[in-house]
Parts: sequence; C-alpha cells; structure tokens
Amino acid sequence: MTQPALDLAAIDAAARLLEQGRLVALPTETVYGLGADAENPDAVARIYQAKGRPQDHPVIVHVAPGADLGYWATDIPAEAQQLAAAFWPGPLTMILKRAPNIPDAVSGGQDTVGLRCPSHPVAIALLQAFKGGRGGVAAPSANKFGHVSPTTARHVIDEFGADGTVDAVLDGGQSAVGIESTIVDLSRLATHGPVLLRPGHISAEAIAAVIDSLPAAPDAAAPRASGTLESHYAPHTPVAMQASAEIADTLARLKNAGKNVALIHYTDFPDVFAESQLPTSPEGFAHALYAALRAMDTAGADLILVEAPPQDDAWLGVNDRLRRAAHGSTGIVHGLLNHEPFS
Repeated sequence: MTQPALDLAAIDAAARLLEQGRLVALPTETVYGLGADAENPDAVARIYQAKGRPQDHPVIVHVAPGADLGYWATDIPAEAQQLAAAFWPGPLTMILKRAPNIPDAVSGGQDTVGLRCPSHPVAIALLQAFKGGRGGVAAPSANKFGHVSPTTARHVIDEFGADGTVDAVLDGGQSAVGIESTIVDLSRLATHGPVLLRPGHISAEAIAAVIDSLPAAPDAAAPRASGTLESHYAPHTPVAMQASAEIADTLARLKNAGKNVALIHYTDFPDVFAESQLPTSPEGFAHALYAALRAMDTAGADLILVEAPPQDDAWLGVNDRLRRAAHGSTGIVHGLLNHEPFS
C-alpha cells in the first residue's frame, strides 16, 4: 500500500509538541491515534477532554521498537517478551502490571497498563524522535468517544475541525489494518492465564502458537480496556446488521415505506440509495470498514444496513466492531417500517 514519504521535519515538530504537553494525531497501521505524552497527566487529561472520554476508560501507551518494558511495567512474564518478539512492531496490545513510576492517568485508575509498539513508519519515526525514543505516547483513536475510528488524516480533521484541539495531524495515508489492535491481558497469568480483551488482526490462535496457551474470553474481573464498551465505533446514523438472504426484502420494504438505506455489503444488491461494497476477505473488509461507515454516515440515510459477515474466527475482529456499532439498534428496521421513533 502506497504511503506518503516521511516528512521528517513535520515528525520532529510533532515530537516537540508532544514534549510540550500538546496533542498530536498520528497514523498507525490500525487506526489514527490522538497522542500525548504518557508520563504527563495534564497532557493525557487533554486527550480525555478532547474526546469526551470517561475518566475510567484506559488508553494504550505506544512505545518505540526496542523499548524497555521494565520501565513501563512490573512483574513482566516471559510470555510478554515472547509476544513482543513475535508481533512487535504490530497490532498487538499487552496488558501488564503498571510500574510505580507510570501515572495512573493512562490506566483509568487501574494498576495495569496497555502497551503497544506500532508498525507504521510515521508512528515509529515519531516515537523515536520523542524523548530520544525513550518516551511513550498515550494514543486512543483520534475521534470523539464512541464514534467511528479514523483511518485517514482527513477523518481526523473532519472529526475535530480546525479549532485548535489537535495541535498537529501527521498524514500517513490510509491505515493498513483498519480496525484497532488485539488486546491480550497478561497481568493475571498465574490465576487466569492469558485473556483476550479485544479481538483484532492478530488472532487468539496466533497468540497461542507463540505462548502455548489459548487466551480465554474476558471474565468479570478482567481489567478495563480500550474499545470494549458495548456501544462503540458507531456512526451517527443507526446501524443494523442482517444476513445476506434478508437484505433484498428489507431494502424493498424500507423503500416502499419512504426510507433511505445506505448499504455496506460484499455481495451484489441492485437499486440501493447509497452503498459501499467491500472486499470479501476479512482483511480487506476490515481495512475498508471504518471509511465505509463514515461515508455512509454522510449519505442522508435513515439507516446504515450492513450485510452480516461470516461468523468464523477469521472475522472475529470485524464482527466485534460491527456488533458494538449496532448496539442498541435492535428493532430499528421494524421501527422504521412502522414509523416509530428511534433513540
């Protein structure tokens, strides 16, 4: 995938802004992040304020290749080193016990910290320029809390405008992966083993192949983690998912009821008000999903209808994001057909 050439002057200027406690939007291979100095509680607080993010919802700390995990975390298990060697730089976040010197601003008040080394060349260059490569950048997705994550610099600008909330936006082209990182909890290995808190591009099976232990599903005592609330990744237009066999009938009925439907799909459907047809592979679908949700959100539709992807493990990350985007919209198709208000 073609990416803009590294603008080293812009990257260096962005690193200086971070060191001053300012906010910088940066590209990663997953989505664009809204970054601040992870060791500056006031700077991290600006992220929460800009996003409208709940104070108890932790953020992920991004570190440069070769970073000293022992600076950020304590009680680091061998499994963490093994996963870092296998998947960093890359779309894997590990939850570890937070070191005493790291402020709890990044952890939502918990005793854990989420760490990731991104693989995007712009992100790596920024992390290496920031504090001589020894700093960490707290960077949740660069959007208002709960909204669709951005996968281009344009999405970030559309989200925050030019009101000065974000001091710089680094353009790294469209994010290659397109959905957020896999999050695995390694902070309770002795009692719970590894736990998959958020699925993503790196599967539980891929993790198990490295550490010889399949991550379990989240339990009630699992640490809070980014992007795991029931309602998340949602456009302003209501979202519903349906199986392929149901969609043609739904489109016809809603059209007869005077409703406009924006369709996100991977098989062919005729006569659609607005549509975005995505690749049939899970990787291609994930790469294009958020851009499609954003585009369909501006189409003036009453509903964004998504053709439900397959339910096998390869689609777990995509289905997780779509389920959260459509959370609370049960019955929306029935409501539109019967002219009932949706909230």
